[in-house]
Amino acid sequence: MKLATFNLENLDLVTRKGVTFGERINALRPILVELGADILCVQEVNGQKVRGEPRRELRALELLLEGTPYASWDRCSTLSPTGRGVVEAHNLVIVSRYPIAAARELMHKHVPPIGYTPVTARPLPTEPQYIRFDRPVLCAELTLPSGERLTVFNAHLRAALASPVTGQKRSAKVWNSLGGWAEGLFVSAIKRAAQALDLRLEVDSILGMDPDALIAIAGDMNSETVEMPSRILMGASEETGNLMLQKNSLICLEEGIPTDRRYTVLYNGRRQMLDHIFVSDALGKRALNLKILNAELVDESSPGTAVKYFSGSFHAPLIAEFSEVQAKGNV
Repeated sequence: MKLATFNLENLDLVTRKGVTFGERINALRPILVELGADILCVQEVNGQKVRGEPRRELRALELLLEGTPYASWDRCSTLSPTGRGVVEAHNLVIVSRYPIAAARELMHKHVPPIGYTPVTARPLPTEPQYIRFDRPVLCAELTLPSGERLTVFNAHLRAALASPVTGQKRSAKVWNSLGGWAEGLFVSAIKRAAQALDLRLEVDSILGMDPDALIAIAGDMNSETVEMPSRILMGASEETGNLMLQKNSLICLEEGIPTDRRYTVLYNGRRQMLDHIFVSDALGKRALNLKILNAELVDESSPGTAVKYFSGSFHAPLIAEFSEVQAKGNV
């Protein structure tokens, strides 16, 4: 069984300046085929309006998957709270060779919106505002050939970019004050850590009912393993000081990869591991290997036309392989 995660970087029919959708397909489809995944978690999939239809659909993704095994498999995605299909940008999608028995979204299930009064906003608010997650986590319950249930979470946590603060931005990329920018960064950190906590508590609730549950969290966590969101998700026993809690810890599969090859993003020449696959103890015991397809990774901050007209993704995909259990009754 192979599980992969890949941030497709704003997959849309309307593409980056100077890059056609056909060029994006030519860059991304061979990677998806090379992955050969049984379960594929993708992030940053935009939704498109279809003429005559009130709902947005994942037309760009459907075209990308055409001619691949993924095209006919079960699929689930995050949906608009308005009931009009998917949202315009940054949908999460799980594509599975195994039947998807159920799908749901995790959004402020355990951690409610956090009341906070900005200190640099102009004008200053007269009452607390609420910090809410930017998007949900997608959860799929898959039925494996053995009859076992595998719970897969596809997550894309808030990027380490400053959130808007009222009256503190001159334009999309220009801030009015350093303090405003710093507070925006602080708010983003709260969002990222709080959503990791929401997911951590959901994992705990599943393992509380079944300590041997097969669970995988895959996606773009926008944090390295030493940073708060990943630490919250992993819950390492050396952090809690209690070995009795180790059963609920999650295993970070890339830990077995040499550090010089352990990265999914290049920025300003720095190698960063922002995408991860975390698994429960029971699933971790079946892990065989993990690969990061980063040999052709491009540094997004590099100057020049090579980056300006880049048609692929600035994230490298990960693929983990696990041993399978035979179906009950089979020899």
